[in-house]
Amino acid sequence: MKIIIGSKNPAKIMAVQTAFSDYEAEIISNDVPSGVSDQPFSDEETIKGAINRAFGALEISGGQIGIGLEGGVQKTEYGLFLCNWGALAEEGKSPIIGGGARIPLPEEVSARLLAGEELGPVMDDYAKKVNVRKNEGAVGIFTNGQVNRSEMFSHVMKLLIGQYEYRKMG
Repeated sequence: MKIIIGSKNPAKIMAVQTAFSDYEAEIISNDVPSGVSDQPFSDEETIKGAINRAFGALEISGGQIGIGLEGGVQKTEYGLFLCNWGALAEEGKSPIIGGGARIPLPEEVSARLLAGEELGPVMDDYAKKVNVRKNEGAVGIFTNGQVNRSEMFSHVMKLLIGQYEYRKMG
């Protein structure tokens, strides 16, 4: 089986490799545009980005499965929350979708996002680190390392693979 990830982000790649570790699979990563804002600002936009990456990965590769993983934020009455969504695409079938953990962002970070900045660079500045998005992610910073970005996306991948296996049984 050939699985194509619509991203070169190491945290996302690790999540997919971990999720498919029990499969005989060749896993390839490609830069695939999300087709949404650099900073998705709703569940809907973040889901759409994941679906676009999954089907885009399938289109450019000839693989059997395309995977799209997308992080974003969702505005609520309790503040701005991190959100993350994934999609698994197969030729001629509707996408399988799953979402993951949510935590509120500090006001200092939220204000910058609401002013038009993107989370990745804001987090690098906030945490005084480089490439937070490719390592622990905002979730890793704000959970004091209890959950990192790859683990967060690993949970989403388990939701996707579980639905994929269930659909194959049907």
